[in-house]
Amino acid sequence: MSLNVDNHKTAMAIPPILRLAFRPLFFLGTLFSIGAIGWWLHFWSAPLQWTPYGGAVWWHGHEMLFGFGIAIVTGFLLTAVRTWTGVPGIRGKWLAALVLIWITARLLISFASGINHWIIASIDVSYLIFSAIAMAYPVIKVKQWRNLMFVPILLILASLNAASHWSVVNNQPTLAMQSLHATIMLFTLIIAILGGRVIPAFTANGTGQQKSAPIKWLEAIAILSILVMVVIAFMGYDKVDSTLMMIVSAVAALANGTRFLRWGIQHTWSIPLLWSLHLAFAFIPFGFVMLALHGAGWMDNTSAALHSFTVGGIGGMILAMISRVTLGHTGRPLKPHRMVSISFVLILLSAIVRVFLPIWMPELYSLSISLAGLLWVLAFAIYLFFYSPMLVTTRADGRPG
Repeated sequence: MSLNVDNHKTAMAIPPILRLAFRPLFFLGTLFSIGAIGWWLHFWSAPLQWTPYGGAVWWHGHEMLFGFGIAIVTGFLLTAVRTWTGVPGIRGKWLAALVLIWITARLLISFASGINHWIIASIDVSYLIFSAIAMAYPVIKVKQWRNLMFVPILLILASLNAASHWSVVNNQPTLAMQSLHATIMLFTLIIAILGGRVIPAFTANGTGQQKSAPIKWLEAIAILSILVMVVIAFMGYDKVDSTLMMIVSAVAALANGTRFLRWGIQHTWSIPLLWSLHLAFAFIPFGFVMLALHGAGWMDNTSAALHSFTVGGIGGMILAMISRVTLGHTGRPLKPHRMVSISFVLILLSAIVRVFLPIWMPELYSLSISLAGLLWVLAFAIYLFFYSPMLVTTRADGRPG
């Protein structure tokens, strides 16, 4: 299907940053992640009299998921749906309105805790609802039901966000955290679905190797086991039967680890846009291994597992994908600057430090947080430095989009 689906004159009249969803959302999402992690590191090392909506710990978890993560996921999906369906996606003033909702929610949650909490919650949750509508319209218009699955995923994310806000308003901190843990699992599910689609295809196309055909029963087990983990996380890791958690986590680790090994990582070491995707995905089965160990009573808590998913899986996959999407959708060759390749190393090092250093040397726990955060900030700052000019200017080939 041709990517040139827009009326050229109409499309070119729109400011470049509002022509496709990835442009403002990748830019603002990465900028926000740099600021949010930088501020969290400052707060962690020198606590201030700062009381955001929901409290500082909730703010950190919520905003890295529903601030940064959601911006990137919706930016990707609302851009990809145009390619999948051939229908122009949300753009122009409607895209600007959607982005304004996202910005407003970030500001209110961070600095306006005195405002009625239901107003803050409603604005924040509405972003995902409107994103789901924008995603559904082109899919339904061309009856491309295969891609409709992302609409309920966005709505479930909206529901988890609403549950987390409800818990804050009603002073239920345990449920608030369980909602965020379930959200991490749902992000992991999205990565497992999209990763299974794009990583083998990108690897085959980029290396000239034959793509391994997916094994249907393996794909089903991999996805369903993560879906069960979404439910377990929402119920509470320490509230469900530990044997059940161990078994489901082990199955998820084995199934997704086996998928990963079939995708041809051994052919990718000379191509940064490929090995970065593979190595980021590897943190998904690692995370499930650690959850299984927790279920077996061999790890005291779930912190290492959760940060394997968030810093390694989500953070690493996001950086690799937005680097590729930005180049491809702005009409440039898929050859990142050498410094961007270094940023892939930095985000993976951030995950290793945050996940494994506290396990190996518990006395360096605080240092691991500071070092991992610094590596995260550097990684995304490199992306922003080299790619933000591409996000706010016309495509290199002069085409709309």
